[in-house]
Amino acid sequence: MYADIFLYPIFFILDSNIHPMDLTTMRHSTAHLMAAAVQKLYPTAKFGVGPVVENGFYYDIDLPERIGPAELKKIEAVMHELAKERILFERQDISLNDAKELFMSLKQPYKVELLTDLEIHSTTVASEIYGNQTEDHEHIDREVNTVSIYKTGDFIDLCRGPHVATTKDICVFTLTSVAGAYWRGYEGNPQMQRIYGVAFATQAELDAYLAQRAEAEHRDHRKLGADLDLFVFSDLVGAGLPLFTPKGTLIREVLEDFVQSLQIPKGYQRVCIPYITKKELYETSGHWQKFKNELFCITTREGHEFALKPMNCPHHTQIYASRRRSYRELPVRYSEVTMVYRDEQSGELSGLSRVRMITQDDAHVFCRMAQIEQEVMTVWDIVDQFYKPFNMPLKVRFSRHDPKRFDRYLGTRQIWEKAETHLRSLLEKRGTREVIDGIGEAAMYGPKIDFIAKDSLQREWQLATIQLDFNLPERFNLTCVNENGEDERVVMIHRAILGSFERFLAILIEHYAGVFPAWLAPVQAVILPVRTSNDPHAFAFAEELKKHGIRVAVDDANTTIGNKIRKAMTDKIPYQLVFGDKEINSQELMIRKYGIEKPFMRTREAFISEIQEAIKNKAA
Repeated sequence: MYADIFLYPIFFILDSNIHPMDLTTMRHSTAHLMAAAVQKLYPTAKFGVGPVVENGFYYDIDLPERIGPAELKKIEAVMHELAKERILFERQDISLNDAKELFMSLKQPYKVELLTDLEIHSTTVASEIYGNQTEDHEHIDREVNTVSIYKTGDFIDLCRGPHVATTKDICVFTLTSVAGAYWRGYEGNPQMQRIYGVAFATQAELDAYLAQRAEAEHRDHRKLGADLDLFVFSDLVGAGLPLFTPKGTLIREVLEDFVQSLQIPKGYQRVCIPYITKKELYETSGHWQKFKNELFCITTREGHEFALKPMNCPHHTQIYASRRRSYRELPVRYSEVTMVYRDEQSGELSGLSRVRMITQDDAHVFCRMAQIEQEVMTVWDIVDQFYKPFNMPLKVRFSRHDPKRFDRYLGTRQIWEKAETHLRSLLEKRGTREVIDGIGEAAMYGPKIDFIAKDSLQREWQLATIQLDFNLPERFNLTCVNENGEDERVVMIHRAILGSFERFLAILIEHYAGVFPAWLAPVQAVILPVRTSNDPHAFAFAEELKKHGIRVAVDDANTTIGNKIRKAMTDKIPYQLVFGDKEINSQELMIRKYGIEKPFMRTREAFISEIQEAIKNKAA
């Protein structure tokens, strides 16, 4: 998959007079326009698929030469020429065999491959062929007889449509990037070039998007993470396996402590589980059948099959199931911060946004039916408290199953209806004004309430989640002994507050542009001695600050005070204390605060009180 797609959030919001479906149609038509331009410039190009994505489109193309910024400009120029020609988007329905012969004659082997696979029917293949602008694949019978093609000038594509009438109906667009992509996402397949573009209804919307994108690049967590010494990657360790420095680790610990401070008073107990497991655990849970290709598998010298854990819930079920439980013990709430591992493809990896090592703040609640409401509302309260200091407003999405794709889920339709009815009722009781309908966004084992946070760039990210699961308790036979001495099936609630530490840290770095508030900053204050003779007094004052719980450093480099101030600004340290003879001989401090141009004076006592208050209140 395209390496940089994970740098961007789930969607970019702009007001537009064009209906979203019309905008989707226009963007898909722009992908065809781009392909037509590429074919004109590179007649031997071989085309893969070109779906719509958020804000635009891409097309995977096998090209005779490497495409760079200069080539993108040439392609875009030809696109504008073709757009002016009012070329029709002409649809034709033809037989599957005729389509195969057509694309063989056009020397388009990737289209032929898709058509060959479609003969044995696959909704996945149908999605690849027709793009992801629609979820309705029920029109495709198990015995496919006809397919649709679209002709745009000399370019012919295998496509469901719909499209705009002519190329003149395409509004404003630009090509943004190109990256490597394995054909159909499999590493053993040929490497193609994925040309990425965006399209909007108006020039103002396009300009706003490009401005936001430029700001996002300025805030790129990969660059800032390196500049601020938060994490590193090593070729010897492997792609997608970040190594966190002391500063980065400290931020992770502050976040973990914050979550713990909210959940421990609610009765959550820490547990600890191994990083590997026999495959039988995931066979029982259902994960092995659905996700075994995404697992890191291990065969022992005795021939036993193990896997690095990609999730924690099956392990937690075994702690609960280790002995009989009375109803009086419930709810049982297990939590831990632990790493899981998933065999992501190399092309999918991107900084901390998509990694192979994922640190989860995971928790699972085992409760009775009558306790679901209280437990869900408690988690919701924790979510609200956690996100408040970050000034990231939350939206709520009800993520339910897609009835057209029920093969993706565990359990029966009756169980799913029961679980979704429960969550729907809780959403109503919570009084949430606006709930996003997330059809098809449910987890494999149950529906979810997902929380979508908006960052300072108005980008939206799905982060916290509450999942209601009636299926794993069935598969693992999890019960409690009720008031009548009978075994009663329990319910399982899966819960994450910040989700992945790695991804959340990437979001935070970009949200704050690396300027962390004092409570979260690895170094909250730096003392800047004016001359080397001030160093001993600076270190003595630093020890005093540490006793008050303040994370402090001393810049004792043999350089000018101006250079020290500039370095502190580059490091984005919240408080900078200039420490010369005057400060040594008095209780007054000259303080520079990041983001405030003019320095100000405080007594030592007042400064300590001020920074402690900012840390305690988690001030922005």
